[in-house]
Amino acid sequence: MTMTDPIADMLTRIRNGIQVRRKFVDVPSSKLKSAVALALKDEGYIGEIETSEDERGFGVLRLALKYDEDGRNAITEIKRVSKPGCRAYAGAQDVPVVRRGLGTTILSTSKGVMSHRRAKELCIGGEVLCSVF
Repeated sequence: MTMTDPIADMLTRIRNGIQVRRKFVDVPSSKLKSAVALALKDEGYIGEIETSEDERGFGVLRLALKYDEDGRNAITEIKRVSKPGCRAYAGAQDVPVVRRGLGTTILSTSKGVMSHRRAKELCIGGEVLCSVF
């Protein structure tokens, strides 16, 4: 069975893993998912990222979820913004800010996948993939 939105699947696996207090989640690997995971790690929402292969030889990303000393997770809300049926793009000046800058927006730009902070530094826009708080 084919998957129409692999980024939404990745975000849902992260969301479900947080709800059941998993230490890590496994996600089928791709270049785009690896770039999104790296952007989440750079912003401090997830821990280590490991790549491996499953028994069939397909790549797997293992994402370590972060919790504080009290057991609260680093990610309160994670949502897909741009969807296959309705893409969302933002120019360099119109990059959305999540919760007055407390959250992060992940963008796919011509310079790669990055957070909205880095995109504003470089003065570039792109497709708004997801928002995280």
